[in-house]
Formats: sequence, structure tokens, C-alpha cells
Amino acid sequence: MYLKGIEEIAKRGIKIQSIICDGRKGLFQLFPDIPVQMCNFHQVAIIRRYLTKNPKLQASKELWEITLLLKVTDKESFEGLLKQWYEKWKDFLNERKLDLNGKNRYVHKRLRSAYRSLTTNLNWLFTWYDNISLKIPNTTNAIDGHFADLKNKLRNHNGLSETRKKKFIDEFFKA
Repeated sequence: MYLKGIEEIAKRGIKIQSIICDGRKGLFQLFPDIPVQMCNFHQVAIIRRYLTKNPKLQASKELWEITLLLKVTDKESFEGLLKQWYEKWKDFLNERKLDLNGKNRYVHKRLRSAYRSLTTNLNWLFTWYDNISLKIPNTTNAIDGHFADLKNKLRNHNGLSETRKKKFIDEFFKA
């Protein structure tokens, strides 16, 4: 679906300079010649779901504080903080115990998932920084407002056929 969308945009003569997305799997690798920025806001939301806004464990509190720096720091500083955090907490992160079924499981699964999410997405969290001349935003906030407006307008006209909906959307973006 993303590929078709980008192809359609290119067919209309529009050059894609970058893509800012909310972290859809596969999207990052789909366009190797286009800089892809993962929305920092969405990354913070992912971490919040793993750790909550008020984590109880000290390791979680520290990782949450590092995550909140995402929007105000540079790539090298963020990577350095993440590396320091891991060195400090790696034994804690790798703690295991036997569950009721006798399987050896990680104790801090949500914390591990939060850390893994940051390290996995790190290559796309600072595309804006790596391509500073392109002036890529680090969030999807600007476009999200347009889509919210479009959704509201479509909701007001929910009896439209698919063809008329497409025409409506096309005209919406031309305006």
C-alpha cells in the first residue's frame, strides 16, 4: 500500500525528499533511496506503553528520562546516554527466573521491550539530524492535523461512494 502511494505521488511529478512515519514495520526498508524519519512522538508513545508515565523501577525511570530527551537532543548524545544506561543496567535487564511451567523467562520483559524498541529504531529516529539540509521534521504532528481534519470532513459525508470519496480526498489535498 505504501509503495503504491509513493508511486502514485511520483507519477504526479512530485519528488519525495523524505518520509516521516509512525514506525510501520517494513516501511523503513521499503524505500532505500529516500530518507525515512520515525516520528519521535510515536517512539515516545511506544516507550510510554511499555514503561508508563510513572515507572516504579529505577532502571525504567532512567530509561523514560532518556526517552523524553529524544525531542531535544542530538544523535550522538542520545546514543551515548542509551549506551551508558545499558552498561549500568544490563545485568538487571538480563535477569531470568523460572515461571510456573518451568520455562526460563526474562524478569523485566517490558523494560527489555522498551530498550529494544529504542535500539531497533535508532537508525530512523535521527534521520532529520543526519540530513539537516533537508529540514525534515522529527514528528508527524504537522500532517496529523491535516488528516484529522480530513477524517472529520469525511465523517460528515459518510454516504459517499468509494469513487466520490477518492475525488473528495483528492480535492481536499489540492485546496
